[in-house]
Amino acid sequence: MLPFAVVVSPTLCALGAIQVLGVVAAGLARLTEGTRHEIGGQWLCLLALGIMGCVCGVAIQCGPDAAAACAGTLALMTLIAVADFSADG
Repeated sequence: MLPFAVVVSPTLCALGAIQVLGVVAAGLARLTEGTRHEIGGQWLCLLALGIMGCVCGVAIQCGPDAAAACAGTLALMTLIAVADFSADG
């Protein structure tokens, strides 16, 4: 018997999984910078940004917390993809 019964919505779990995959895609775009896989990483990140943008619109139906989490992930993905962290820049 579980001491605390927690009901987790499959929709919120799917939103969380999409957010994690989005951040991973943005990280891969950054890691492939300067390699022969750079274009593929950039296209993957662009696709993930588009999907996350659509998910933000759909997440509004799940409540303001889910929409805010998706919007925060979208902002983080954009920051990872755009910001220049190099020492010579």
